[in-house]
Amino acid sequence: MFQYARPIWPEGLEKEMNIAGGFRASFQGTAPGAERRIVRVTASCRYRVYVNGHFCGHGPAAGPHGYYRVDEWELSSHVVREGTNIVVIEAAGYNVNSFYTLDQPSFVQAEVEIDGVVAAATGDPARGFDVFVLPERVQKVQRYSFQRAFIEAYRLNAHVHEWRTNAQSLPASPSAWSAVEEKRLLPRRVSYSDFAVKAPAAIAASGTVAKRSNAGTPWRDRALTGIGPLFKGFELGELALLPTDELGELVTSMRSEIAAEAYEGKPLAFGAHETAIFAFDRNLSGFIGIQFSCARASRIAITFDEILTEGDVDHLRLECSNVIYLTCEPGAYAFESIEPYTLKYMKIIVLEGDCLLSGCSLREYANPDADRAAFGSSDEALGKIFEAARESFRQNAVDLFMDCPSRERAGWLCDSFFTARVEADLTGQSVIEHNFLENFALPEHFAHLPEGMLPMCYPADHNSGEFIPNWALWFIIQLEEYRFRGGDESLIRSLQPRVDALLRYFEGFHNEFGLLENLESWVFIEWSKANSFVSGINFPSNMLYAGALEAAGRLYTNSDYLAQGAALKQVIREFSFDGEFFIDQAIENADGEIEMTDNRTEVCQYYAAFFGIADPEEQREWYASLVHDFSPSRGADEPTIADISEIHPANAFIGYYLRMELLSQLGATTQLLEEIKAFFGRMAEQTGTLWEHNRTTASCNHGFASHVVRSLYRDALGIESLDLKQNKLSVAFTDTSLQWCSGKLPTPEGLVELEWRIEDGELRYRITAPPQLTIEVRNFSGKPLVREE
Repeated sequence: MFQYARPIWPEGLEKEMNIAGGFRASFQGTAPGAERRIVRVTASCRYRVYVNGHFCGHGPAAGPHGYYRVDEWELSSHVVREGTNIVVIEAAGYNVNSFYTLDQPSFVQAEVEIDGVVAAATGDPARGFDVFVLPERVQKVQRYSFQRAFIEAYRLNAHVHEWRTNAQSLPASPSAWSAVEEKRLLPRRVSYSDFAVKAPAAIAASGTVAKRSNAGTPWRDRALTGIGPLFKGFELGELALLPTDELGELVTSMRSEIAAEAYEGKPLAFGAHETAIFAFDRNLSGFIGIQFSCARASRIAITFDEILTEGDVDHLRLECSNVIYLTCEPGAYAFESIEPYTLKYMKIIVLEGDCLLSGCSLREYANPDADRAAFGSSDEALGKIFEAARESFRQNAVDLFMDCPSRERAGWLCDSFFTARVEADLTGQSVIEHNFLENFALPEHFAHLPEGMLPMCYPADHNSGEFIPNWALWFIIQLEEYRFRGGDESLIRSLQPRVDALLRYFEGFHNEFGLLENLESWVFIEWSKANSFVSGINFPSNMLYAGALEAAGRLYTNSDYLAQGAALKQVIREFSFDGEFFIDQAIENADGEIEMTDNRTEVCQYYAAFFGIADPEEQREWYASLVHDFSPSRGADEPTIADISEIHPANAFIGYYLRMELLSQLGATTQLLEEIKAFFGRMAEQTGTLWEHNRTTASCNHGFASHVVRSLYRDALGIESLDLKQNKLSVAFTDTSLQWCSGKLPTPEGLVELEWRIEDGELRYRITAPPQLTIEVRNFSGKPLVREE
């Protein structure tokens, strides 16, 4: 993919933690006829590109250990056609293990190409880049979170960014560089963010900060105290500064007489110890920017969060250090973070000196492909939830399926099963899913994990050896659905050795009944009481295992897997169902006999329904109880079909998402839509994104939550399924309380557009779809069906 460029880094520093590298080259402008002006880049860990001082891009897209995805950024809109152009690459090399960036030696590999002619290339004697260690970034700082690398702290002077536009200006003395070993390269495939710059909607509050009279115990997260051989970083005694300690000693007093006001970008003057909170119109993810000047030496902290806590920004709410720290000499600055963060509220604190703030912004880092999708209905609340789900997807699906764009930016399995469905629904393609699965296919092995096991999230480093066996089984479930989404058959075939090795791993935990017993590491069902019943024989884990065996059997035409899965389902039915509900756990006693516990959870019932352990015909009362007695907001005083007082409630993920699938399966559409509004409505109103839990104690922007898109398309609009292997579109209208509904579903061949309304007791609908699709329409609405042209 590169003609001349080689991977390079400042000499001797490729394994140093938290080094900021700068790379600059000049090239001459070209005639107006030039059609292709690009800079081609890959790196470890993160980089950004400027041309003549204009931001062009950030990357790279995530790849697995030992592989690097190559980006190509179009330069034409920023190139000076006559004269010298300057391309600058700034890179952050972290060299720590994390769930977001991989612990691999730092490098940048880049070249500028004009109509096929290489004008500049790293490591090339004739066309080389100048290389610098950028001195403004403070190296020895705390980690941002347990899951991500370092916070950003800078020492700025008035000339810090001149080197981006002035070939004579140097950020530091040029550094000797060394070429590192050649890299295995991969195509990016996924779309580039459009990096739209958003301004705050309002100034939410302003006031002052002062030192507390009783500061209390400093905050000490595991990302601060857990540094050691298995968790890399700088120990407390090494840190050049510790912003969270300084901020923890401060108390904020807001001016009660000043109400929130619209933000119009007018200059705002801050003196020492003054502060203001800026509010965006919704939760956003991207690069934080402020434009400001200081008349004297100053120190500024930028803190941020998705919500306000007691009217203020709690930068530690997510167990992250949501702070950017700037030490500034007198001068004017246009600062932007190199890392993306997630926030609705941004707080500027002048710790020392002054600040004349002339601009405040966030440059979005989000998926650009979900805009063609549409959904609307007679219930306005559902439309707001759809838009919040779209927003959550955009921010959590830039280059892989992330859990959240804030605390972790990690590609978790199981989460990915749900978000992958949304990619197909909102974008009409499965490009991110292809990359996501390819990342698991390519490495020769996964360090620190047992033979055959898959990482719980990836690309990531798992030096502790921890894994979630359940999440590896969800990988197989997702892979089968990927095929029906039109997935790459060669990639599916290439993953068969991974699937076979994984299932061989689980064979080592079979007991005499074929049930998995005493699984290793972090056996995870969901964040509820269900996680207390995972020792011994855990039936939700076995239900998932049975589903994975059958999925593998269908994927690879393996009759042994199919038979094992069917047999395991029957064993689970015989052991786990007590006549009323499915039991979570059994324990083998000292005599080797299996004893059933009385531990029963709501989520176990949903596992039984989702993986076909329960039978809707044989267990009608059980299904009726799940629909009538349970809900995300179930109350103790409500009349019930069965006694559920000892059934431990489920949590959001994955319990309530499996519940939505259950209600859809049973055609309980009216109830499903009401529960969706009750569960997601407040989230959509408060942050414009959907949350990890049903409360704000965790992430307020989570990828899997966008799965409600699937429910709205399927259960409200009526697009039941799209099978791209068979080119078949299935539409099923159900009985709802809606008076009308409309939507657009992207596909690889064009839009499916469906709208319906209730008129004169009839359900009247229109549908258009690409000609390749065969359309099947079924009517369960209880109303006469009329198709209009």
